[in-house]
Amino acid sequence: MQMSTLLFRTILIYVIVFFTMRIMGKREIGKLSVFDLVISIMIAEIAVFVLEDMNKPLLEGILPMVTLVAIQMLIAYVSLKNEKLRRWFEGKPSELIVKGKLNREEMKRERYNLDDLLLQLRENKILNVADVEFAVLEPSGKLTVKERTPGEPSGDSKDKPLFRYEGLPLPLIMDGKVQDDSLTKLGKTRFWLKRELQARGIKEFKDVFFCSVDHRGKWFIDKKR
Repeated sequence: MQMSTLLFRTILIYVIVFFTMRIMGKREIGKLSVFDLVISIMIAEIAVFVLEDMNKPLLEGILPMVTLVAIQMLIAYVSLKNEKLRRWFEGKPSELIVKGKLNREEMKRERYNLDDLLLQLRENKILNVADVEFAVLEPSGKLTVKERTPGEPSGDSKDKPLFRYEGLPLPLIMDGKVQDDSLTKLGKTRFWLKRELQARGIKEFKDVFFCSVDHRGKWFIDKKR
């Protein structure tokens, strides 16, 4: 009788945990934010407690799991509407290598040492730091790398960069809000951005869901529906 009860509880908890993970989203484990990871660990721990103690009512395990999923969904929804809250929960990317130079202050702030950097560069199939133009540590812990381009055109080439910033594409607008840090990197102003948008038939910043531009002047604009 006890074995059949254990089997039933195991299957039930498996089904519940499976569906809670699906409800929380489809991001890979390695791409979870710290907040999502904490929620996932807590759900797993609760599931173990319920299975270990046969005398514990199932409701005492199911209710906390449902509560955690509800909290996660609520915060995820609010984060979609509030960029500052999203940055607080998920963090923001950190530039560890900028124009081929190590950003030691940023590495120190992230408690990220050279061994970590070299390991993740090798995972990106890069053996020499000198081959890196930009490296960005994402909130998930993944390192995004832009390599130096062999035979890159010189500064007086006709393919000369349009902006003084020559890194990864910069987000200029997110959720209808102007990213002033990105404009500073480009050496541009909100007036310039508005003029560029108006030239593309967009009147207001709030009409744009996402807008980015790279150092060659290639734009990507996604308007709000």
